[in-house]
Amino acid sequence: MKMGSTNMGSSKRRISSRGVGGVLREQRAKLYIIRRCVVMLLCWHD
Repeated sequence: MKMGSTNMGSSKRRISSRGVGGVLREQRAKLYIIRRCVVMLLCWHD
């Protein structure tokens, strides 16, 4: 049982090893796209 939890921890570490900056950049990109879509929907008039 203990070995399984250790493996889970190492896999989490491996995912986060690419850097918090990469994750942060991904989130900022998603927010930017969503914001652009919302602005387009609000500003779009027929």
